[in-house]
Amino acid sequence: MTSATSVVEVRTAAEPTQLAVMRAVVGDLAMRADYDVDSIADLRLAVDEACSSLIRLAAPDATLVCRFRTTDDELSMTAEVASHDAFGPRKDTFSWRVLSALADDVSTSVESGHAAGDGSNLVRIELTKGRTAHV
Repeated sequence: MTSATSVVEVRTAAEPTQLAVMRAVVGDLAMRADYDVDSIADLRLAVDEACSSLIRLAAPDATLVCRFRTTDDELSMTAEVASHDAFGPRKDTFSWRVLSALADDVSTSVESGHAAGDGSNLVRIELTKGRTAHV
C-alpha cells in the first residue's frame, strides 16, 4: 500500500493579522487527516508560534510562505520568510520551548544571500507532528 501525500502551499503577507489563516489551514488539514482534537489544537498553536517567530524576523514587505504536507502518518509544515537576520529564531526563548513541546520534531535553518544577492536571508522553520493512533 502506498502512502498518499498531499501538499498545500499558502503565501501571505508576513503580518500578525495573517496568523489566523495559517491556523485555519493546518486545523482543516489535521481534521481531514483524522487527527484527534488535542493534536489539532497542538498543531494550531505550533503553527502560530512558528509563524509568529518568522514574522518578527521578516524584512519589510516580506511574504510568509507555508507548505503543509500530510501523509498517512504525519503532518509537517515548512514556513519561510525573507529576513535581514542572519541567525534565525532564537532557541532559548519560551516561544521555542512551547513550539518544541507541541510538535514531535522542530528545526530551523537560514539560507544566506537569498533574494537576488541583496544581502537578505531565507529563514525557515520546519515542524512535524505524527498522528496519534486511535485505540
